[in-house]
Amino acid sequence: MSYIAQSDVQVCVFAGIPIKSTLDNPTTIQYTGLISGLTDKARSVVRDLDPTNDLTFLRVRSKKHEIMIAPGQ
Repeated sequence: MSYIAQSDVQVCVFAGIPIKSTLDNPTTIQYTGLISGLTDKARSVVRDLDPTNDLTFLRVRSKKHEIMIAPGQ
């Protein structure tokens, strides 16, 4: 089994305010805004499909990168 080293880590509160990041400040702010919007849209899609469910984990993957989002309440 091969492991891929993580390159960047970002931790944000629900309101989209970054509290810890390994990225520089402008990039952190940009990613936080984009990921917050994506998470809101994904949560909306899940609730449209079944109003009793909620988004618990979101994984976005490309050939070179992977973003894992675990939104909390």
